[in-house]
Amino acid sequence: MQRNLVEAINLALARAMADDERVVVLGEDVARNGGVFRATVGLLERFGPARVIDTPLAEQLITGMAIGMAAEGLRPVAEIQFAGFAYVTIDQMLNHAGRLRHRTQGRLACPLVLRTPCGAGIRAPEHHSESPEAMFAHIPGIRVVYPSSPRRAYGLLLASIASNDPVVFLEPSRLYRLFKEEVEDDGAPLPLDTCFVLREGRDVTLVAWGAMLHESLAAADELAAEGIDAEVIDVATLKPLDLDTILASVAKTGRCVVVTEAPRTASFASEVAAGIAERGLLTLTAPVERVTGWDTVTPLARLEGRHMPDRDRIGAAVRRAMAYA
Repeated sequence: MQRNLVEAINLALARAMADDERVVVLGEDVARNGGVFRATVGLLERFGPARVIDTPLAEQLITGMAIGMAAEGLRPVAEIQFAGFAYVTIDQMLNHAGRLRHRTQGRLACPLVLRTPCGAGIRAPEHHSESPEAMFAHIPGIRVVYPSSPRRAYGLLLASIASNDPVVFLEPSRLYRLFKEEVEDDGAPLPLDTCFVLREGRDVTLVAWGAMLHESLAAADELAAEGIDAEVIDVATLKPLDLDTILASVAKTGRCVVVTEAPRTASFASEVAAGIAERGLLTLTAPVERVTGWDTVTPLARLEGRHMPDRDRIGAAVRRAMAYA
């Protein structure tokens, strides 16, 4: 059946809850209203108020509740309405969720998922348009997952809920209803900690995640008309990073462009570039290029397009890389 990304999220949540009674959903407006983007619609009616829980508008409280639930054997999925509201959760995720297994010497785990919409492209205020993946990726002990399509969102969310480690699951709101693809409710997870090669190529490697994956694919189509054959990799799980897949591609193409809509300084694109420099320098024929957002707050509404990378900026970076012999 054809589903968009937010429908795939809803489908995965319902499947996980049906398969495992330990899975609970909590957050602001997730029960009676079905979530700010309708990702949890229908779950209250199906699974009841003991498993679909409306909370106060207090992100630290939501995260602390989820950690306590996870420590006691549940598998909570906590929703933070927007990524710009998730910064206060870093206290709980860093000091407790990521440390619980270490702190108890393996006696306790923390199998929670912290879901939040992220990224620009929906003409919302700046707190609703941020991409904080690098902040979460810096925290030891947690995974960071960033799907780019309905099918991958379904499989990666199921895998995240089944994980015994805490997962921050970042959902690109720009893609929630942008397109549909075939998503079967087969309960099959996709592997975490794995990059997906979506397009084979010989001249340059494009590495991206979330909404920027689609800008990279569009750029690859335009570059093909110029005779430039781009390989496109969807990172999907940022932490831990499957650098081996990226290095294998770069060894073939000799060039790499990394794309993120987050601000440039200390972005996760920098981590990818550093990994290539450390382990794949001698395979490069050109410096690694980064195409990023600017080091500013995401501009409001009609100006956000100037902040986000697009196929033109990606194409220009590829052409710079191709200029090296």
